[in-house]
Amino acid sequence: MTKILLSLHVLAAIIAVGPVTVAASMFPAAARRVPVALPVGGEAGDAPAAGDVGTVRLLHRICRVYAALGIAVPVLGFATASAMGVLGDAWLITSITLTAAAAGILVAFVLPRQEELLEQLTERQPVERSRTARLAMFTGLFNLLWATVTILMIVRPGSTTGA
Repeated sequence: MTKILLSLHVLAAIIAVGPVTVAASMFPAAARRVPVALPVGGEAGDAPAAGDVGTVRLLHRICRVYAALGIAVPVLGFATASAMGVLGDAWLITSITLTAAAAGILVAFVLPRQEELLEQLTERQPVERSRTARLAMFTGLFNLLWATVTILMIVRPGSTTGA
């Protein structure tokens, strides 16, 4: 049963967290590339193309949907840790703490800022570079936390894998 739970946990992490990390990382640059409408007298080609805003909207949707699916990762992780008898191990407690921090950053900083920028772009307002830079910073922190958790899961102290 442990092998099945561990397999499901790893698959859930790959399938749910992977798309969020990629889409969230692509979002700030995609938002910066969306041209905005010029004041009266501007060229018609300067208005945002539906595809440009559509790309940003799609990246945000991927982040939202896969973040919700990502709940399966800690649920399966707790089940796996319980079956393995490692719930009290320091590396696991650290991983749980880092996972909670990553989820908090995603919910409190990344997704709301994406929504704000998407709303701005939909209303054809210019996006300040500083806002996309802050979003990129929070996204990078989210990704760094997940990378750290992944490393802890592979090279865990006391592991019998010999790593």
